[in-house]
Amino acid sequence: MIQYQHFPRLTKDNHQITSPPTIVYNCVAWAIGDTEHWWQPGIHWMPPDWPEDDFGLGALEQVFSALGYQNCGMDSTLDPGFEKVALYGSGTTYTHAAKQLSSGKWTSKIGKADDIEHDTPADVTGDLYGEVMEIMKRPIPGSAIGEK
Repeated sequence: MIQYQHFPRLTKDNHQITSPPTIVYNCVAWAIGDTEHWWQPGIHWMPPDWPEDDFGLGALEQVFSALGYQNCGMDSTLDPGFEKVALYGSGTTYTHAAKQLSSGKWTSKIGKADDIEHDTPADVTGDLYGEVMEIMKRPIPGSAIGEK
């Protein structure tokens, strides 16, 4: 169950729960599209020899870069032919990742709680996840852009 006190910007109008809680995968895995692993340094990570105590924003950037994503600043608008992820942090530590849906809305796995669909990346910012630190994008595999 989502602890709403940690998400002051989530309202009944800007999000909906899309699946029940699970401890099988986390937000990073959800943003990657892997619902079989908990992505975290020292558990399941790319590259696999990443230091297990490095939870810096650079570690999260490294994973998504290895998957073909590139920094696109803070551009969270829908970009046809591309998929985007938002990387969150507090200080220098990564805290969360969310993925943009083809509708332009975003999806997040809230820790061990529910998966949600929300209107903007900012909807899940606050004391728990901090702020959006970076948006990354890659061509959608199989799209005209992704076939290059």
